[in-house]
Amino acid sequence: MLENRDNRLARRTRWTARIIGTIAAVLFVGMLITSAISEGVKPLTIESGTLVLLGVVSLSGCIASWWRDMPAGILLVLTSVGLGVHIGYFAGRNHVLAWSIIGLPYLVAGILILNSWRLSRPKS
Repeated sequence: MLENRDNRLARRTRWTARIIGTIAAVLFVGMLITSAISEGVKPLTIESGTLVLLGVVSLSGCIASWWRDMPAGILLVLTSVGLGVHIGYFAGRNHVLAWSIIGLPYLVAGILILNSWRLSRPKS
């Protein structure tokens, strides 16, 4: 009975994390594409390169969440941390607000995915 409840909770948690992570990744990559179109093609800087890299990591974490929970959770948490470092290094002010809008959804999705992985592991 307890294992059945844990499996249902893990499944719901996994779906919630997938939805949150996918929405965040699509919005983030869409923002990058829109910014690139509106500003035109410019040389790749460290700032834009790290944003593109974080966009790729976030999309790969969302895609991996359909097959492997632990690597997907780690990628999503790393995306959140990377965005925090990026915002802290390149942004001028309001670091916490900017990170909470852009990076917090990845942290929530990553923690939910890792929690669903923990719940779905066989009990020993």
